[in-house]
Amino acid sequence: MNLEEIKLLIDIISETDVTELELKNGDSKIRIKRRCPGADTPPPFETAQVQAQKQKVSESSKEENNYEEIVAPMVGTFYRAPSPDSRPYVEIGDIVNPGDILCIIEAMKLMNEIEVETRGKIIDILVANGEPVEYGEPLFIIEPL
Repeated sequence: MNLEEIKLLIDIISETDVTELELKNGDSKIRIKRRCPGADTPPPFETAQVQAQKQKVSESSKEENNYEEIVAPMVGTFYRAPSPDSRPYVEIGDIVNPGDILCIIEAMKLMNEIEVETRGKIIDILVANGEPVEYGEPLFIIEPL
């Protein structure tokens, strides 16, 4: 393989969820391994008491403000718009109704539209466009109306 072909492979892999690729061609062998964002960053140290206190503060603020979290129903990549040059589905302050699309989560090359189930106002968007999300991870905070 020449340098241009290797660069092309790296570009292709960077646009997918693939983290490692190994190719063999006769005597030649190439292995490309991509780091996951934050993989080398250890989580900040917190005692169980500090974590419990944060949880209490978070829960009480949600109860006081009557906020709800919209969470990721699957693992994938979060997208705010249907394409890079399109406007985002929602912005902070928007009023949404049941069935409105909030975002897309790409999982295994399938684009899954995530819809809101209750009428409300978008209070916060917790994930940046193009970021990976885990099952159950909070994506939006809405205030039911």
